[in-house]
Amino acid sequence: MGWNRWLLLVVLTWVPWLELRGTIPLGLAWGMPWLPVVLVVLMANVLLFWPTWLVMSLFYERWLQHTFVRDLLERARRRSEVAVERFGPIGLLLFVALPFPGTGAYTGTALAYLAGMPVMKAFRSVAAGVLVDGVIITLLSTGVITGVRWLSG
Repeated sequence: MGWNRWLLLVVLTWVPWLELRGTIPLGLAWGMPWLPVVLVVLMANVLLFWPTWLVMSLFYERWLQHTFVRDLLERARRRSEVAVERFGPIGLLLFVALPFPGTGAYTGTALAYLAGMPVMKAFRSVAAGVLVDGVIITLLSTGVITGVRWLSG
């Protein structure tokens, strides 16, 4: 495997709503070894926290409140209100861990920022949620791939 596929996995992991939910199955479908795929994708996804938090802290008050991003964040906030506002860091972890589009590191980081969660507490919750999500996606992906190979074999 050339470095180009590894780099592509990292770049695709940074695509909102795709994140690791799309890149773990893609790497496995390419026949890449599962453990390095999972580790690289998890690391890339967890690292999304820092630029997302920075963008929120630098630009939210000035520009992001006046764009379509506000509507997206407001919809996500309403969907996660009970989990994040009522259960705090654990609720944020569970929200990020849900293996559905729109519930990953980007949205979790934005929600933590909007809820006023301290940065390190937010980072730990988002990172743990990404880890749980990665485990779920890996188990689902390897199970599906194994099943398809068994059926076709």
